[in-house]
Amino acid sequence: LISGPNVLQGRDHALRIADKLAALGQAHKLEVVFKASFDKANRTSLGSFRGPGLEEGLRVLEEVKARTGLPLISDIHEAAQAAPAAEVLDILQVPAFLCRQSDLLTAAAKTGKILHLKKGQFASAQVMLQAAAKARDAGNDMVMLGERGTFFGYADLVVDPRNLVWMQEGGAPVVMDVTHCLQQPSARKVILQDGSEGVVSGGDSGRVGMVPAMGDMALALGAQGIFIEVDEDPGSAPCDGPLQWPIHDLDRVVERWVRIAQASAQAPRV
Repeated sequence: LISGPNVLQGRDHALRIADKLAALGQAHKLEVVFKASFDKANRTSLGSFRGPGLEEGLRVLEEVKARTGLPLISDIHEAAQAAPAAEVLDILQVPAFLCRQSDLLTAAAKTGKILHLKKGQFASAQVMLQAAAKARDAGNDMVMLGERGTFFGYADLVVDPRNLVWMQEGGAPVVMDVTHCLQQPSARKVILQDGSEGVVSGGDSGRVGMVPAMGDMALALGAQGIFIEVDEDPGSAPCDGPLQWPIHDLDRVVERWVRIAQASAQAPRV
């Protein structure tokens, strides 16, 4: 389970969520990786909240790890971020929009850390198998591939379950991002925190209600991990709030997912 807030919102907020995730992992005997971005460099609007930045963000994440023992994952957007991030993080995540960037993939791979390569909304499973090959060519075969939906027009995504099967054929573990696969990219005009008018990705209660089903489907098809963003009050989260799952309601969903994953693992493949 890869989980945490979309973006770091301060030390205390991160520690509270990490404590709850650590307890959940212990209760379900589940490997939990704490996720939070230190810089959302790919926001649609310039005035959108980005986070504390590399240096301060890594300090907060390091404290999370020291306190809870949870391994850490965060996304990098530039090749120069790979080495400093690798000093703190256990897994480096390459964002979906950057999944074909050879220099970024190579720099991330050369750190020797586990990589989570998120499938671009525009990319096929074959593109992601080639992204994994770039990492292997750089000397790193510790790669996970993440499914997060495919563009359906300009402001919607759909999940093609075939990608979960096709990406597994490359031998890398596949992770299902049940948060962003339900996104409506850049679909809402809003007033941002700095007072400017901007555009952000949308979602609604009907879509977030499909989060458990997205996990059910992926695990039944053999996915080996779930990526889910959580918050204490998703409605007030500064980034992607409408699709984050309330952390107080995560336990019952994870219990269901564990049962489905166990049943899927025991079922004979055809």
